[in-house]
Amino acid sequence: MPEDTRARVGMFRGVPRILADGPGGGYGADMSDITIRNATRDDTGLILSLIRELATYEREPDAVEATEALLATHLFGEGVGRGPCAECVIGEIDGRAEGFAIHFLNFSTWRGRPGLYLEDLFVRPAARGKGLGRALFLELARVAVERGCGRMEWAVLNWNEPAIGFYKALGANAMDGWTVYRLTFEQLGSLVGG
Repeated sequence: MPEDTRARVGMFRGVPRILADGPGGGYGADMSDITIRNATRDDTGLILSLIRELATYEREPDAVEATEALLATHLFGEGVGRGPCAECVIGEIDGRAEGFAIHFLNFSTWRGRPGLYLEDLFVRPAARGKGLGRALFLELARVAVERGCGRMEWAVLNWNEPAIGFYKALGANAMDGWTVYRLTFEQLGSLVGG
């Protein structure tokens, strides 16, 4: 996505809508102005702050290992030598950053096409209930369709009932019968003898 792509979203009868340019975007000037924009390298500190807030919400405030340098490399630099590894969009309400979503492409062998994996979607607690989470999600769904993705996937913590309800309301289905496995950086090093 080009860096200057911006989607302005407003609420109309409780449903986020992409707005036209101008005050109120055609739906009335008294509503909150929601903007979804692509993150830039200048947002690295903001992204790290939002990641830390997400970690606190998910009850693991000390688990964040990310640094501004790592985020700059992997979101906006050469990543692992092939360009950025992931992309980030920032959600703003009335010009203030209140949330973000990080995503990347994966691949479905059965579908024979890429999928979009949503790594994290977070809206600050004080900004919830205003349509920003839905607007961020809809922007990623739009990206997935635009890129010909066969599906969009993500994980949600079992205890996070608000998120589970949010995703179900969007029509998402839980992948019962699947278990997520993980090897950490250290485990990978041990596995390959490094």
